[in-house]
Amino acid sequence: MKIIILGAGQVGATLAENLSGERNDITVVDTDSDRLRELSDRVDLRTVTGRGSFPAVLSQAGAEDADMLIAVTSSDEVNMIACQVAYTLFRIPTKIARIRATSYLMHEKLFHPEALPIDVIISPEQVVTDYIRRLIDLPGALQVVNFAGGRVQLVAVRAYYGGPLVGQALRALRQHMPNVDTRVAAIFRKNRALQPEGDTVIEADDEVFFIAARNDIRAVMSELRRLEHNYKRVIIAGGGNIGYRLAQSMEHRYRVKLLERNSARCTWLAEHLSRTVVMSGHATDRDQLIKANIENADVFCALTNDDEANIMSSMLAKRLGARKVMTLISNPAYVDLVQGHDIDIAISPQQATIGNLLAHVRRGDVVSVHSLRRGAAEAIEAIARGDARSSKVVGRRVDQIDLPEGTTIGAVVRGETVLIAHDDVVIEQNDHVIMFLMDRRRIIDVEKLFQVGLTFF
Repeated sequence: MKIIILGAGQVGATLAENLSGERNDITVVDTDSDRLRELSDRVDLRTVTGRGSFPAVLSQAGAEDADMLIAVTSSDEVNMIACQVAYTLFRIPTKIARIRATSYLMHEKLFHPEALPIDVIISPEQVVTDYIRRLIDLPGALQVVNFAGGRVQLVAVRAYYGGPLVGQALRALRQHMPNVDTRVAAIFRKNRALQPEGDTVIEADDEVFFIAARNDIRAVMSELRRLEHNYKRVIIAGGGNIGYRLAQSMEHRYRVKLLERNSARCTWLAEHLSRTVVMSGHATDRDQLIKANIENADVFCALTNDDEANIMSSMLAKRLGARKVMTLISNPAYVDLVQGHDIDIAISPQQATIGNLLAHVRRGDVVSVHSLRRGAAEAIEAIARGDARSSKVVGRRVDQIDLPEGTTIGAVVRGETVLIAHDDVVIEQNDHVIMFLMDRRRIIDVEKLFQVGLTFF
């Protein structure tokens, strides 16, 4: 597939790195030649220096025969105009744009084909807000991913000493919970991936990814760790788009306090939030955190646009008594350094956004993609099409499917029914198949599994 990516920032560069190794022809456009040079030194791709909304620049990038345009520059306006130019002059089939401003997003008529011809809109702030909200709604989870409209969830937890299943083989899970069906999709032990088998023994501190119907998630978590009480008190540092959206989505269920250092922004937040307590001050100020009753906070979320401020305020909040600390970190080099110490969960906005973009790039009938463990692994939802003659999965039992190494089928959703993917489950046409890839380099082989052969009409 020939793909043009506009913008070589964190999201654009991460996306280019993800796609370049999957037999795609990638061209990245940016106004910053130094940034492009650094990217091309790391990744095998073409680069073009210039403004992505200019017809001449798009033409130089190969727009005449491009399959897809992904506009993720820092400017909403450039992204929107680039899609318009790509449609009007070059007829690029698929156009994806990152749009941040709520002022645009609230007017759906703007994005109809007869107006701005954008096929897919990505709103990073909303993606990250939803990501954090799922973590807050499920205490103790390191990552929560929804599939099939939320009927199925893939959850990562850290196994604790004293958990009923810790020290036992995976096959004991069914004995512990005879009325709950689940499957362990992957285990990471000291950052090394383990393929789960029936005789695999779970150890304390293992990072365990399991899949189950949404209503069974907490029961499975209780086998791996002590269940945490539901959160009640949340303190948010940073009243930008993410902080505001998170407070707005939670204030009717949780007791929310929001710290914002800009006094004008504080006034705006107080006017637009109904139950959230808005406080003026800096989250790295010890006295300010104490004034906000940080010692009683169930969750502290550092969501400013400054990585260092987020890290420092999170470490301070933890030491002052916050029960759980979540930190937004844009620099991927920082994420592995800080998570698991004073900071419980480090959130990478570009990794959260990449999954939404990848779902529209994948071949086959892939409907959703989620990046896991900072991009090392992926969870995929694909639709099985065709019949036993034309498909490599339809009409076959799970144990008969030739899955790439490191790939696990976790569940199958058939209409409203959730089937955990045991070996004897037979895949039917239109089933939603949920898979876990411990090695994302195998994605091409997975895509081929779900591509229908020529005998299907």
